[in-house]
Amino acid sequence: MAEPLYRLLAWLSPAYPIGGFSYSHGIETAIEEGFVINRASLVAWLQTVLGAGTGRVDGALFASAWRAAEAKDWPAFDAVAGRAAAWRGTSEMALESRQQGGSFLSITRTAWPHPDLDAAHQRLVGEIALPVAVALAAAAHGIALEAALEGYLQAFTANLISAAVRAVPLGQSDGQIALASLEPAVRMAVQAALAGDLDEVGTATPLLDWCSMRHETQYTRLFRS
Repeated sequence: MAEPLYRLLAWLSPAYPIGGFSYSHGIETAIEEGFVINRASLVAWLQTVLGAGTGRVDGALFASAWRAAEAKDWPAFDAVAGRAAAWRGTSEMALESRQQGGSFLSITRTAWPHPDLDAAHQRLVGEIALPVAVALAAAAHGIALEAALEGYLQAFTANLISAAVRAVPLGQSDGQIALASLEPAVRMAVQAALAGDLDEVGTATPLLDWCSMRHETQYTRLFRS
């Protein structure tokens, strides 16, 4: 397990050069509109994102992509990748996932090369959503689905907390307390993704989509989404 764990920690580190720090996933507008003003409101917001929004959808996409890649069922994998590319409510959400996914696949092909990554890059012309790209790398390098998925959703959550720490602003201690508070929500999202059917998954976070659309024309912005 040592090598897979090392690779997973490297890929999901904030230092991995995919540009995650430049995205807030609509949180910047949520702060601007007064929906997220402190640690408690941030935790409540992210619980919803994980349970009924992007966390639920990305978790299901991740699980389906990993299973297809592990079985080397590339038509099924490409179908999941196509669905992931289309399954974004706003242009900024699409940019956020597509840009990070393409960057992840590019740097991982360079640092941890694998024929399956090269083949996917060629088939998809480098256009791949982030959860699908990470799932592909995890399956190719022998990282178990549940561990990889929990790591992915924890990193997703930590990145959004980092955005809030900078924009609310919150203190570093509040940020870590928020991350600790969200551990059960991350675990629930993992279990839902593992047990769920991709054809039955959807979102119920219209306010998140509204914030994302508002952010597209927000006058003063620190983040790209």
